[in-house]
Amino acid sequence: MPRPILATIHTAALVHNLTRVRAAAPDARVWAIVKANAYGHGIERVFDGLRSADGFALLDLAEAQRLRALDWRGPTLLLEGCFDARDLELCSRLGLWHAVHCNEQIDMLAAHKTQLPHRVFLKMNSGMNRLGFTPERYRAAWTRLNALPQVEEISLMTHFSDADGPKGIAAQLKAFDSVTHDLPGERTLSNSAGALRHGDLLAERSDWIRPGIAVYGSAPDFPEHSAAEWGLQPTMTLASRIIGVQNLVAGDTVGYGSSFTAQGPLRIGVVACGYADGYPRHCTTGTPVLVNGVRTRMVGRVSMDMLTVDLTPVPDAGMGSEVTLWGQSPKESVLPIDEIAQAAGTVGYELMCALAQRVPVVVE
Repeated sequence: MPRPILATIHTAALVHNLTRVRAAAPDARVWAIVKANAYGHGIERVFDGLRSADGFALLDLAEAQRLRALDWRGPTLLLEGCFDARDLELCSRLGLWHAVHCNEQIDMLAAHKTQLPHRVFLKMNSGMNRLGFTPERYRAAWTRLNALPQVEEISLMTHFSDADGPKGIAAQLKAFDSVTHDLPGERTLSNSAGALRHGDLLAERSDWIRPGIAVYGSAPDFPEHSAAEWGLQPTMTLASRIIGVQNLVAGDTVGYGSSFTAQGPLRIGVVACGYADGYPRHCTTGTPVLVNGVRTRMVGRVSMDMLTVDLTPVPDAGMGSEVTLWGQSPKESVLPIDEIAQAAGTVGYELMCALAQRVPVVVE
């Protein structure tokens, strides 16, 4: 019998979340973001659930090839553009659109010999200070691109740094609008937080939105809002079973470093899941977990292959009882991945992407 740990990808939840995000910007087309192997879910596993998207956006040429192998012939965008001049030929062959965020990428295009002109997305650094042309340099970059016979169409894009927080998007939106107000071309501005929180400001400015984490059922602004409050459903469940039970007395400790001490009689379950499976080692006593659909807590440290849970709220639990580490319980309870991420001092994105290769995955 294989080790009793399993990740499940929920196709119906992907369909639901995509529909929910589309409703937040009903006049815009939707990029489904599938970078980082669809946020750890697997591109091939999520494709059926996201195939109603208007386009797919990612970073890696190999992932773009995987999409084309699934018979996707629609728009596909490289969010960081090309890293080498030779990538442009593959973009032509696969029909990929790609971002342009620096002069070196314009130089590549200028030197590129092609019979198929490129659709490019010119990126503005409106305040994120990662990739893109500053507002002062943006129009010069647009003029250079517009003069190239290798470029068929220029779209305009930026990325918000604080759409999920109190700073908001006003300053970046003003910077973008002040430079691009009279430039032709479609615009793509909104990430998940932008679409859900600032739809009123962006409704007339976004031809495309770029939802990432919301598509996968995590709240982009947790803990201010939960996924359920945004109407999102978990798309990944990590589940296991209890493989051992220990009965403690007052003073007994649990796990490496004896970081948890029982204050009285306590029954604990040993779960077949650890940090080698992708469960965050930084989670400590009190991290929520579901046993037979009932919420309880983890106790002690996470080990490589195991963790331990308090069975007090579930007196009938024992060997073989189901454990939901995050996602949807068979008992129809839900444990949001954002709560586990918060306990680990991180975000749901990281937990999804960190799912280990040794964990079996099924699609339902």
